[in-house]
Amino acid sequence: QVQLVESGGGLVQAGGSLRLSCAGSGHMFGVEAMGWYRQAPEKQRELVATITRGGSTNYADSVKGRFTISGDTAKNTVYLQMNSLKPEDTGVYYCLASWTWGDYWGQGTQVTVSS
Repeated sequence: QVQLVESGGGLVQAGGSLRLSCAGSGHMFGVEAMGWYRQAPEKQRELVATITRGGSTNYADSVKGRFTISGDTAKNTVYLQMNSLKPEDTGVYYCLASWTWGDYWGQGTQVTVSS
């Protein structure tokens, strides 16, 4: 069993910053990558950023230069530093952990950016 617990969401004004954390527990051995997706109201879930076990990162074009993903493999934890937030960044942010055989998702944390 795998459990992913997100934290760090909240309400922030445009231009502000937030740092999301996702702590994995349980059968995390062999995880290939972890990352963040988000879902705005009435929109599909979309990629925000991912990081592989080897440290390679991938970002959505809309967040490049503003968001930074990092990981602590010893703690099975992934972070998302979000700077220069915009109202369009509003949504529920979900943590993802991926193995070659499948994925696990966290419950999500709400991020609201006011204009």
